Amino acid sequence: MPTHHKGTESETRALNAFIKLMRATESVSARLTNILQGEGLTISQFGVLEALLHLGPLSLRQIGEKILKSGGNITTVVDNLEKHDLVERRRCPEDRRVIYAHLT
Repeated sequence: MPTHHKGTESETRALNAFIKLMRATESVSARLTNILQGEGLTISQFGVLEALLHLGPLSLRQIGEKILKSGGNITTVVDNLEKHDLVERRRCPEDRRVIYAHLT
């Protein structure tokens, strides 16, 4: 469905492409949410697991940057993954203020 935007042809094409991209994102997100719920996971938890699988142990700050979540949110997500024995936290030996998440 075209927009009613009264900009240039280039602007209208860009806006239509953006709208289609957002609709596709919502569709994929809804399907993924349903699949993950069956496994007892959220999209954020899946994102953390995927990042750790492909990148190895990461600090909680690095995880937040990778999956675009705030520090407080990452703490909760990792807490829940830890409760299910999917990840564990380990302190960085060089800087004990830094905590890394590892897949179990």
